[in-house]
Amino acid sequence: MALAQLSGVTYLDPDRAHPSFVLYTAPDGVTRLIDLNGEVRNEWPFAGVPARVLDPAINGGRLGDIGVQLSDAPDSRGGIYANRTVGQVSWTGETLWEWGAQAPGGAARQNHDWELLPNGNFLFLVTIPRVVPGLGDEPVGDQGLYEVTPAGDIVWEWLAGDHLSEFGFSPEGLASLRAAAVRDPGNPWGYLEINSAKSIGPNKWHREDPQSVFGPDNILIGVRKANVILLIDKRSGAITWRLGPYFDAVPGSEHQRINTHHVPRPLDQISGQHNPHIIADGLPGAGNVLIFDNQGGAGYPPAPLGIYAGSRVLEVNPVTRDIVWQYTAEDSGQPTWTFFSSFVSNAQRLPNGNTLITEGMQGRLFQVTPDGQIVWEYFTPSTGLGVAGEPEVKTPRVPGVDRLTETRMIYRSQAVPFEWVPAGTPHSQKPIDRRFG
Repeated sequence: MALAQLSGVTYLDPDRAHPSFVLYTAPDGVTRLIDLNGEVRNEWPFAGVPARVLDPAINGGRLGDIGVQLSDAPDSRGGIYANRTVGQVSWTGETLWEWGAQAPGGAARQNHDWELLPNGNFLFLVTIPRVVPGLGDEPVGDQGLYEVTPAGDIVWEWLAGDHLSEFGFSPEGLASLRAAAVRDPGNPWGYLEINSAKSIGPNKWHREDPQSVFGPDNILIGVRKANVILLIDKRSGAITWRLGPYFDAVPGSEHQRINTHHVPRPLDQISGQHNPHIIADGLPGAGNVLIFDNQGGAGYPPAPLGIYAGSRVLEVNPVTRDIVWQYTAEDSGQPTWTFFSSFVSNAQRLPNGNTLITEGMQGRLFQVTPDGQIVWEYFTPSTGLGVAGEPEVKTPRVPGVDRLTETRMIYRSQAVPFEWVPAGTPHSQKPIDRRFG
């Protein structure tokens, strides 16, 4: 059965899959909460980039609230410029909080990531059109971080363009970046395309060494176009740790980068990565960095990639910088290229040691065990032209495509504990196997 024909849950082993709901925004602009049998248990008529159910422990005990984008800017150029307001929406769809009109320029321009912080403030990854010193005389889509109070005040900010000298670019790389910014200053996806920002939270590295750079308030970001992962010191704004953008060449790495499974081993070339974050306390692998390494074209200058395109999920010890676990399609007995998303996507470690993976370009969500066995797999039935088989037409949501496009693209998904939503919300978890017909 071809991927384009697959829809809904194709496989579920309830004895080995971690039980939870799963939240995602489909390309029809609707955010849905499904159970592991694929049944929709709630939905909201808003997209999130990403949508996320809030942890009741830091949300005043409220159950089922989500964060989403609420409105687009009237002068939107699309991409990272598009969003006017973001907000918090209840289980029943009531808007509880909205922010953006108070932002500089009257629009939030939130994109790619956000977080509700333990202190009750929100951390937003935003776009700031401005002239960046050293990148020409025209405004470009710079990105930055705002910490916003419930009252809507910005109490902390960080701008990427002020720290380019700390990214580790070679002279050649900086010249390549500058040329790209000058050539296309109005690029709706910006010159860096930072796609994640997450405070690292309590962690073993900081407990072992209180002077460690891994302070709980510090923020890990992923810079897709630059192939670099950076740690921002919250107090100073300085970049104090990084992975990339360049890696020592490994003999034969153009072929073996995807296919070498021996771990631990030094981290090799990541490219176009998404959602690097520290695995939280209490989860298997806590303290390590989990990365969806797209292996999509990226880099200043562009990184050499393998001939046989395939993505991988990497778990990296941030102190030794070694890969300590990885997943590729070959771990599930499939050819490398059968797991590939050159953009979007993410991975999330689950309490039983499994990993939830979003193969976003394919609209595929799946869970794998530590040894790579697939124990749950789901393909969204919703497309950018409406639900499959229905005539409704929606705006295309594929980066770089300038016409209506039938896509199943999912940016990210989130495994949601049952106790985070109102009690009594039904869920089913019956065995399913329809992978082969």
